[in-house]
Amino acid sequence: MKLNLSFFASRTITWYMARLFVVRSFAVLAGLAIILMALDLLGETGDILAVPGNGDAQLWYYVSLRLPQIVSRFLPFSVLLGTLITLATMNQNSEIISMKAAGISAHQILAPLIVASFGIAALSFWFNDHVVARATNVLSAWQDVDYGPIPQSHGVVGNVWVRAGEDLIHAAQVTGKGPTTVLHQVTYYDRTGDRLTAVVSGARAVPASGGWRMDNVRIFDVSAGKVTGRPAISFAQGVAADRFTLAEVRPDGMSFKALSRAIGDLRAAGRPTVALDTVLWHKISGALSAVLMPLLASVAGFGLARSGALFIRAVIGMALGFTYFVADNFALAMGNIGAYPPLLAAWAPFLLFLLIGEAVLIRTEE
Repeated sequence: MKLNLSFFASRTITWYMARLFVVRSFAVLAGLAIILMALDLLGETGDILAVPGNGDAQLWYYVSLRLPQIVSRFLPFSVLLGTLITLATMNQNSEIISMKAAGISAHQILAPLIVASFGIAALSFWFNDHVVARATNVLSAWQDVDYGPIPQSHGVVGNVWVRAGEDLIHAAQVTGKGPTTVLHQVTYYDRTGDRLTAVVSGARAVPASGGWRMDNVRIFDVSAGKVTGRPAISFAQGVAADRFTLAEVRPDGMSFKALSRAIGDLRAAGRPTVALDTVLWHKISGALSAVLMPLLASVAGFGLARSGALFIRAVIGMALGFTYFVADNFALAMGNIGAYPPLLAAWAPFLLFLLIGEAVLIRTEE
């Protein structure tokens, strides 16, 4: 018997298995989304309708904002279950046995599913970036006011710290944006090396000539222990105004590009970004988790169905998939608190279970 060494077994088998896999995965996703959305809506309906003026329109508005979150969260689960259903059914109908008898390897059987899952991962990343992020941002703002009218942003940021090289700048309040930014109750800590040389304070600072101008200044010379006054000084050259207007960053409500830009601004301002770096990388690894599911669930597609172990193999495949999600959430939590480096927290579970799935497949079938 001559072995088929091509990546795909045949064009017919490839399209047949990819179509079964995609249709069943999205069918499972639709069922889960409808059920979970109904349960979630039952829990939130009372709070939404408790606000005077809210009615059916607000309930449907909530569904439009919450449903993308549910779809995004349970898409990898749906791919896992879709793989299990597809492979278990084909095994039960002896289709897998027929393919292996024709010289098709286990990797060639899984190849259409893995390629299709790459397409699902790309769709998931785009959906999270363009739909889920916006819906999460609006829903969070709506829930912050207990489903009442969402107030317009007042554009005021309080208690801001920014690093300018070795120096530190503190503003009690920041108003405006861009060239119209105004710092109120400003304190500038002039540092040389590890030593504080002067503390400069003033009531107001505005952008000027690529830096900032502070009026009615009081300067405390640390080495001399004296306080002097000046009408105005220039400081913090090259420090952009948007570094002072950075408010609380909600990574789940931001696209990949917007979050990357916010992290760069925060890092330039000298603020910690470990948790945000972890979420940024997880936006990629989380979408790619769909690629792992066919490999982890493949154990359900092989072995003899009549041996009575098909159900046990399906449970093993499901257990591997759910164990990955547990490990992924644990690593993400460790990354958020700084216990793991961001790259390790985002990618270690993915690479670990990729190796585990491949090892199981080779050990049992190849």
